[in-house]
Amino acid sequence: MKKKKYPVLFWFVLILSLRIQANPEPLRNQKPQVCRLRVEYAVHPMGIDVLQPRLSWEIISTVNNTRQIAWEIRCAGSAKNLTQPSKRLWDSKKQLSSQSNQIIYGGPPLHSRQRVYWQVRIWDNHNRVSAWSTPSWWEMGLLSPDDWKAQWIETAQPVSKNHPLPSPYLRKDFTVKKNVHSARLYLTAHGLYRAEIDGRPVSDHLFTPGWTSYNKRLQYQVFDLTGKLTPGRHTLGAILGEGWYLGAFSWNNVRNYYGNHMGLLAQLEIRYSDGSREVVVTDDSWKYATGPILKSEIYHGEIYDARKELSGWSSPGYDDHSWKPVVTASYPTDILTATAGPPVKRIGEITPVAIFTAPNGDTLVDMGQNMVGWIRLEASGPAGTRITLRHGEVLDRQGNLYTDNLRSAKQTVVYYLKGHGKESFEPHFTFQGFRYVAVSGYPDKLTPGSLTGIVIHSDLQPSGNFECSDTLINQLQHNIVWGLKGNFLDVPTDCPQRDERMGWTGDAHVFAPTACFNMDAASFYTKWLKDLRADQHPDGVVPHVIPDVIGGGGSTGWADACVIIPWTLYRYYGDRRILEEQYGSMKSWVNYMKRQAGNNFLWTTGNHFGDWLAFATSRSDYPGATTDKDFLATAYFAYSSGLLAKIARILGYDADALQYAQLHNQVKKAFQKEFLTPNGRLSPNTQTAYVLALNLNLLPDSLIPKAAARLAADVNRFGHITTGFLGTSGLNPALSAHGYWDEAFKLLMRKQYPSWLYPVTKGATTIWERWDGIKPDGSFQNPGMNSFNHYAYGAIGNWIYQQIGGIQPDPEIPGYKQFIIHPHPGGGITWAKTSYHSLYGEIRSEWHLANGVLELDVTVPPNTRARIILPGKNKPEIHEVGSGIYHFQGGALSISF
Repeated sequence: MKKKKYPVLFWFVLILSLRIQANPEPLRNQKPQVCRLRVEYAVHPMGIDVLQPRLSWEIISTVNNTRQIAWEIRCAGSAKNLTQPSKRLWDSKKQLSSQSNQIIYGGPPLHSRQRVYWQVRIWDNHNRVSAWSTPSWWEMGLLSPDDWKAQWIETAQPVSKNHPLPSPYLRKDFTVKKNVHSARLYLTAHGLYRAEIDGRPVSDHLFTPGWTSYNKRLQYQVFDLTGKLTPGRHTLGAILGEGWYLGAFSWNNVRNYYGNHMGLLAQLEIRYSDGSREVVVTDDSWKYATGPILKSEIYHGEIYDARKELSGWSSPGYDDHSWKPVVTASYPTDILTATAGPPVKRIGEITPVAIFTAPNGDTLVDMGQNMVGWIRLEASGPAGTRITLRHGEVLDRQGNLYTDNLRSAKQTVVYYLKGHGKESFEPHFTFQGFRYVAVSGYPDKLTPGSLTGIVIHSDLQPSGNFECSDTLINQLQHNIVWGLKGNFLDVPTDCPQRDERMGWTGDAHVFAPTACFNMDAASFYTKWLKDLRADQHPDGVVPHVIPDVIGGGGSTGWADACVIIPWTLYRYYGDRRILEEQYGSMKSWVNYMKRQAGNNFLWTTGNHFGDWLAFATSRSDYPGATTDKDFLATAYFAYSSGLLAKIARILGYDADALQYAQLHNQVKKAFQKEFLTPNGRLSPNTQTAYVLALNLNLLPDSLIPKAAARLAADVNRFGHITTGFLGTSGLNPALSAHGYWDEAFKLLMRKQYPSWLYPVTKGATTIWERWDGIKPDGSFQNPGMNSFNHYAYGAIGNWIYQQIGGIQPDPEIPGYKQFIIHPHPGGGITWAKTSYHSLYGEIRSEWHLANGVLELDVTVPPNTRARIILPGKNKPEIHEVGSGIYHFQGGALSISF
């Protein structure tokens, strides 16, 4: 097939009109504004332990081509002191710099509990100075193990290796003696906790303290209780759940992985208005009892008996004489660390779209969306009435609830009514992945108001949006986003429903660019990478899952997440510090690969997952698109060593940069000698092989066109995708980068199995683990591995946003300080709207075709520049622009759809 540069038959009479209003003088006189102040990616972070926090802001300007040329930051211990030079902590003075992202705090060393207020003002290239921004602040956490005065407390519940334990309720009465100036609650748990003060939740955070490598890093949280405390009696309480710490986990349902006892560590520090202080801590004065939560497990659900509720248990005046004393315990405090990522929260609610009776007689509720969270149940009836909720993602061919793919995970919630009028219930320490709910035992007629879906996930802020003229592609984008939501629950998990739900490294790295477009994921990945670094073996091996709960590791394409994800964060956010923090981890992994490969630079040993779930058949003459594991291992060895060389150069590690660049070239040469013929054919001759060789720059320049042609020919021969987890994310990028746009759009728009749109035609509302989770005949794939919420194949989103939407990061300048707008119409799509809220502001690319005419609207945020690339008659039309809103109009054209 003839190679085409763009998906068009012919561009002609290209008319470009760039409509830019000249900046009227009144607008020039309006000062720029500084807004959206952030510290370590967060607004008003409380309890951080970063000793030199990074400060960022955005600029609003009514004048085109606005660039910051200087900034000034001032910090103080109160907002009032910001205006008093003698009382400031830090005055940066005017700094000539265009940088408005991740300015490192340069004041005196910070100490525990310190709150710092700050402001910034900027100068721009139009000789304007902004006003000082509205004051913002951050607050430090407990920076030393000696800051912890509390003791760990546990219950006297027996150690259980086979059965879940009921959730203990813990409480402590105390007296506030004076007017309160400030109050901070520092707390963490072995297991999960829900804290209350005087009968009310301390916060809206869920699944605290989060999931980390608990024996190496245990997060604590900090909550402001100032407005909740007045002089008088108060009660601090907490409910504990087993969670990841000691609940049943992994497909073997191993219990007590990190420890044998649920525990609580809490420290309430009260500062009175007269300057005196008081501390309420966990110690042997606390009491505990068990109550209505008979069990609450990550995989298996919850049993709650409302008849056993402890009414008023966390309020003053409650009679706790029958409660038992806690047991104090000793654990290291030097592993306690401030929370690095966003908390898990309730993000939304879903109303059922249908209630019906299945062929087997079950009453089923269809939520209309495969979601992650739980059901809020509302009911009334006699005391002791048992209501059971069973959760599943899909229905079988007969229309019954299908749960075989959950493996051993029960995903079942049982609620016993207390019999006192209308009751409302939500589970505590469990979550389900589901679209359908089978309800039994409901004492009245079930209505849509009886059940509400509560959607939970890490509270990441949406940053990207894509919409186009094709409804199936829009549904695909919807599925990508909901796959992200369902699997970003404190760690990037593979799936949210079966007995797994782990942070698989391979899934994480292929999806990271798509995730970073759709959500502000920087702090989320930063937190997870800390655990990767903590769990990495001394010899450099990176475990398969992070946190590591299954052992093993060192699989090519999975372990390389330790290099690829920090690089992705650098590209999207300009985050140099993540490269610094993870550099030792990256280097250790590359050195491990070097030792495994030996002097011939070919990695032919080890246990690898390969191109997981690649296209397979039952044909005797073609069993499937199997890409040899030594090929994959050597390819990633070359890629990661080359990335490490780039990173070393960025960080100024010149000797390392030279060493790893040389290693990269040696591996690349060995790769070519072993796997490449003089005519550009690869062994193995699969789509994934060509995708990796092309995208990872492993081929000599002279053979790149031939290899790209072979890839396109393979796509045309099969007519569909044959790649697995490692090849899929790069397939369309490899095709389009070498001019094979027709093939790329053919794959994207294909509706038959295997394809991205096949699940959409089957009613999918999230991304599937397998191309044919539900087969064309309505039967299912192997239930041992058949998740219907598995984000890895959603990595196609990155290509959609960059190529159809047209918003692309600059290859040399990170963080969207400079970027490219280069949309590519094709596939019958007649319009597309794409936006991305970068750290500098919103980038927008909107185009449409009308009667063969292309019109493009672009928004470039202040303090950035964009290169606008449009196809021309003979060569691309390129325009370099500064901030502003622009309109481009192309002339008549003929598009090949």
